[in-house]
Amino acid sequence: MSGYLTFDGTLNRYPSRRSVVYGRNGMVCTSQTLAAQAGLDVLKKGGNAIDAAIATAISIAVLEPPSNGIGSDLFALVWYHGKLYGLNGSGPAPMGLNRETVLEKLACKNGGGTNGTVSGAIENLSASAMPETGWEAVTIPGAPASWKELHDKFGVADFESLFEAAIRYAEEGYPLQPICSRLWKKNVPKVMSLTDPVYRWVKEQFFLNRDLDAGAVMKLPEMGKTLRELAKTGCKSFYEGDIARAIVDFSKETGGYLTEQDLSSYRPEWVEPISLDYRGYEVCEIPPNNQGLVVLMTLNILRQMALEGKENPETVHKQLEAMKIGFTDGKMYIADPHYMKADVNYFLSQAYGEKRAAEIGAEAALPKPVDLNCGGTVYLCTADGEGNMVSLIQSHFYNFGAKLAVPGTGILLNNRGSNFSLDPGHDNCLAPGKRPYHTIIPGFLLKDGDAVGPFGVMGGYMQPQGQVQVVNNMVDFALNPQEALDAPRWQWTGGKTVEIEAAFNKDIVADLIRRGHDVKLMEDFTSFGRGQIILRQPDGVYAAATEPRTDGVAAAW
Repeated sequence: MSGYLTFDGTLNRYPSRRSVVYGRNGMVCTSQTLAAQAGLDVLKKGGNAIDAAIATAISIAVLEPPSNGIGSDLFALVWYHGKLYGLNGSGPAPMGLNRETVLEKLACKNGGGTNGTVSGAIENLSASAMPETGWEAVTIPGAPASWKELHDKFGVADFESLFEAAIRYAEEGYPLQPICSRLWKKNVPKVMSLTDPVYRWVKEQFFLNRDLDAGAVMKLPEMGKTLRELAKTGCKSFYEGDIARAIVDFSKETGGYLTEQDLSSYRPEWVEPISLDYRGYEVCEIPPNNQGLVVLMTLNILRQMALEGKENPETVHKQLEAMKIGFTDGKMYIADPHYMKADVNYFLSQAYGEKRAAEIGAEAALPKPVDLNCGGTVYLCTADGEGNMVSLIQSHFYNFGAKLAVPGTGILLNNRGSNFSLDPGHDNCLAPGKRPYHTIIPGFLLKDGDAVGPFGVMGGYMQPQGQVQVVNNMVDFALNPQEALDAPRWQWTGGKTVEIEAAFNKDIVADLIRRGHDVKLMEDFTSFGRGQIILRQPDGVYAAATEPRTDGVAAAW
């Protein structure tokens, strides 16, 4: 248009500088500026940190559909009146879904086995990966029930009022932020290439006739209608009402497994957080089926060793080798706690840390799971003037989840079930009513039993890797929270392969290559996580930071 400046809001040719943000009466940090403002408004109206977190989470379900939505799962760590609480809002597999059903479907899809038979194909597929899209990947969504559960236990604001901003954004529209635009566009070819008619509704509701450029106004009226119903019924309608019926009808009509009983029987679970003393700070996580244990296992190994500074090549090598071990043991042993044979306490013990640390040598290694006989999201955090704080994360898993949208509702269903194993000997093998290994992990720091604050890094299997690096940055290297998030990152992707952000110290990169690491320098930063941090100072003032790899903001009051 004549007279207007034209530019690309997704570009950033020059380094930007962000400062630590300080506030006294409350903070909301998240990857979406409009969601943070929704939470801050709740604080200003007398709500507490829990109310603010709920309002922010509901809003971000509208504002970042690639990463999360009404059909997501949720985990939270809540510091309330001097005690840390954990909420597991992940959902189990439907009762009608089992390993044999998935294998049979995979076998039919692949045209039978060696003799053209389904049974022969099942035998060949016994160690196959779960499907990433479709009904086999869907677990019962836990986010709506978790919003209500958090409010029932800790909230002070009117629950229905916490939906107001999200409904307004959905119905009146909001401008797409640059990173959300980028992620949405990235998924266009993936979604539009899906040919099964079951994916028709995700295309209609989220892709067809949509302007996905940064700054374009996005309206999601179907989601707005659903949110109004959830607000009015205290989210009960999602599990026993009109919304539940819409979900079940869609399931029945398209070969799904969710039933009325699956939804009506779902309840989030309050759990006791697990923790590890790391150089005088207590790092807290949600226990399994959550992969927060991977963070603690890795830190348990690292606390056995000296880290000689952030820019020291030996330090990065030790971090990588410890991370490989933590991940390898996590993927082998973490599962729904009702099925998990390994003892969590062993992985937190000095004996485990010493044993695994002793295995780290001067060169890159291929780790194997420890012998127990010897021994892919949005993250947000909030705080209020009374000292209450929340670390909360909710996610579909992959962008747009299972690529299933319930007709007329704006509800995207998660694909958390794709994290199950099909190996019958594995603790994480798919079973009806079982929760899968879960990637999303809220973190929290304590010192001498008192709250330091919430932190988290979203992004699938990058999450424990990002958390470990952030903790090392703050505790070992004395970086402020913004520096801790800004610092270039690495991620282990399997074998000896390590992806490293392009801004990483080139001398360290060269040293890692000499040690046998297969290093890949990455210009694309979107896979290296997106984090937020709030730290409470001794005088009660909060110091907060948000991630440069996202559209985030640290909103202070």
